[in-house]
Amino acid sequence: MDAEAVVRDLCEAFSRMNVDELLGFFTPDAVYEKMPVGRFAGEAEIRGTLDEFFGPEVRVQFKIANLVSAGNTVCVERVIEFKTVDHEISLPAMAIFEVNDAGKVTAWRDYFDRRQAGLD
Repeated sequence: MDAEAVVRDLCEAFSRMNVDELLGFFTPDAVYEKMPVGRFAGEAEIRGTLDEFFGPEVRVQFKIANLVSAGNTVCVERVIEFKTVDHEISLPAMAIFEVNDAGKVTAWRDYFDRRQAGLD
């Protein structure tokens, strides 16, 4: 599977909010960097940040606006639609993914406005 297809599938999988499914996209030693939040290395840390992101009253969807790939690197401009019982957020975000030849994500660098995400 090519890198672009892997990333499209990963973005689509977010709406199912299944952490085990999402972890299946990553290598065991992958690094996920939420630039305004922190760096999460390896399966346990990535699982932890995904578990925090999802909750019983949360719905998440990634809407891809633009996707560009070159070799094993994929850049995605997207809007994260985040809904809870109390509020909704449409958060513009930019991500850079690195995918190995086996079709697994080795690195994900995510850029978004911390204040707009409600983190400040």
